[in-house]
Amino acid sequence: MSDLPTPGNLEPAFRRKVFYIPGYDPIHPRRYRELYRAEGRAQAAISGYSLTLQPRKTSGPYGWRVRAEIAGAITEAEVEILVWSDLVRASMETGIVGTYLQLLRTAGAYIFTGALFRLMRLRKGPMIAALYPIGMLLVQLALALAAAGALYALGAWIHPLVGAFLGLPAIPFVLRAFRRLDNRLYAYYLMHDYAYSAQSLGANPPALETRMADFTRRLREAMSDCDELLVVGHSSGAHLAVSILSDLIRGGLPEPRPALALLTLGQVVPMVSFLPRANRLRADLAFLSARPEVTWVDVTAPGDGCAFALCDPVGVTGVAPAGKLWPLVISAAFTQTLSPETWTKLRWRFFRLHFQYLCAFDRPGDYDYFQITAGPIPLAQRYAGRPPSKSRIERPLSGWRST
Repeated sequence: MSDLPTPGNLEPAFRRKVFYIPGYDPIHPRRYRELYRAEGRAQAAISGYSLTLQPRKTSGPYGWRVRAEIAGAITEAEVEILVWSDLVRASMETGIVGTYLQLLRTAGAYIFTGALFRLMRLRKGPMIAALYPIGMLLVQLALALAAAGALYALGAWIHPLVGAFLGLPAIPFVLRAFRRLDNRLYAYYLMHDYAYSAQSLGANPPALETRMADFTRRLREAMSDCDELLVVGHSSGAHLAVSILSDLIRGGLPEPRPALALLTLGQVVPMVSFLPRANRLRADLAFLSARPEVTWVDVTAPGDGCAFALCDPVGVTGVAPAGKLWPLVISAAFTQTLSPETWTKLRWRFFRLHFQYLCAFDRPGDYDYFQITAGPIPLAQRYAGRPPSKSRIERPLSGWRST
C-alpha cells in the first residue's frame, strides 16, 4: 500500500461502497481499519498495485476511504463498519456464575434439539471449536474444586471449620484467575459467542433485530453515487448479512441502482440455521439464494478450523429452492495461497486463520480481499463463469427446516 497520494487529476473510473459486518467481536472497529491498512499494504506490494487509505469525506458511522490504482484503473471505495460490538459486550457481562449457566443452557440447546450431532457430520473443526469452551470451563471448575478439596483436607487436620475456611474461597479465587487469562484461553469468549445464538434457539435477540433494521436502512440510504454496493459478512456476521440483504430486497430496490453484491467469509451459518427457532434465517437463506438482483460469493477454507468450510449454507440447511442461484461456494485454499513458511507459522493459530480472509496472501489466486473491496471489477464480473468448489458440501443435514 503506497502512502503517496494518488494524482488528484485522475477521477475514479469505478466507485464502490463496502459495508463490513464483523462477527461476534467486542473490539472497537478501528481494529478493522488498521488491519485493512497493514494487510492492504502487504498485498499491494505482493501483487504490484497501489492502495491508499484516506479519511472519509463525510461524517457518520465508522469507516474510511480507499483509493487504488490497479491495472491502470483508478478506483475509490468507501468502507463502513456496521457496528454491533456494543451488543456483543453487553452479552458478555454475565460474570463467572452466569457463564457456567450459559454453558448448561447452550449445551442443552444443541444436544436436546439434535443440532449437535447433525453439525458433527458437516465439519469436525468448528465442532471442536464449539466443544472447546465447554471442556475448558469444566476443566477450570474441576481444578478449582480440586484446589478447594486439597485446602479443606489440609485445614481439616485442625478442625473441619478451618478446612472450610481455607477451601471454599479457593473456588472463586481459581476461577477468577482463569477468567483473567481468557485473552489467551478464549474459553469465556467462545462460550458467550455460542450462547448468544443458542439463547433463543436460533431466533435473533430483539436488540439485534433492531440493529439489523438500522443496518438495512443504512444500506438503502447508500444506494446512490456508486457503481457497486458490496456487503461483506465475516464469521457470524455472515448470517446477519444474509438477513439484512434479504430485508433490503424485500423492501424494494430503487432504479437506477448499483450492482448489489454479498461476500461471506469464514461463515458459521449452520451453527444458527440448524437450531429449531431459526425460521427467520432459514427463510432468508432460501429467499436470497434465488434472487437475481444480488451476486453472492461464499469464501471459506478447509484450513480454517472455526468455519464450516465449503459447506453451502443454503444446501446443508435443507432450504434450497428449485430456482437456487447462490451462493457460489469457493475455497481460499490456504495451503496453496499461502507460502509454506507462512502456512507453517499460522496453521495452529486458529483464530488468526479465521481472519486470514481479511489479510494478505503470498500467492493470491482469484480471491484477493483488497481487489474485491477496492478494485475496478465488480464481484459479479470477477467470478462470472467461475465454477464452484468441487469439494463443496450441499447435502441437507439440518433436522429443522421450517421457515
